[in-house]
Amino acid sequence: MNTDITTLLFDLDGTLINTNDLIIASFTATLNHYYPDKYQREDILPFMGPPLYDTFVSLDPERVEEMIARYREHNLANHDLMVKEFDGVYDTVKALKEAGYKLAIVSTKMHDTVVRGLQVTRLAEFFDVVIGLDDVENAKPDPEPVLKALKLLNSVPEEAIMVGDNHHDVLSGKNAGTKTAGVAWTAKGREYLNQFEPDFMLESMEDLLGILKVAGK
Repeated sequence: MNTDITTLLFDLDGTLINTNDLIIASFTATLNHYYPDKYQREDILPFMGPPLYDTFVSLDPERVEEMIARYREHNLANHDLMVKEFDGVYDTVKALKEAGYKLAIVSTKMHDTVVRGLQVTRLAEFFDVVIGLDDVENAKPDPEPVLKALKLLNSVPEEAIMVGDNHHDVLSGKNAGTKTAGVAWTAKGREYLNQFEPDFMLESMEDLLGILKVAGK
């Protein structure tokens, strides 16, 4: 084990599991209901990452809860059919767990939906801590979710890396004092993520094993 790092914190959607098509489809179905044919895929990409409330309140403060409910209904109805882990994720996370690293999920999704995604992709057994949107007062990029995960893992920021596909993940890690890693497969493009200067940019999830000098890599 790399003696400097003991803890890996992961975003879920777009980082460990490929929910991009599911999220875009859920936003499309919701937005088309209220604003027929107004939003295309490129218009929806900026909505990926922040909490749903932040997105929908910026569009219609009067109907934000109604829009969230419609989005979640579509998302959950299609969840298990459309979700799968990215290449290399399962084997990498398994190797990290077996090497003794502390692992947690830090997401802006609701806790139960995070757990469902982990179960569908067979990743649930590797994570001792899951922090969802409803587990904190302040979502990423606030440091609260990262710091709460670290506290529950008995870890400290100096020994952790926050891994994610969105600037909210990188900034949350930086604000909490951890190292940060971006993933080059982010739906928004690596150039977008590079603007926020993560400490590492992963071309594949297996890159973590080399960075951490996990035995055999």
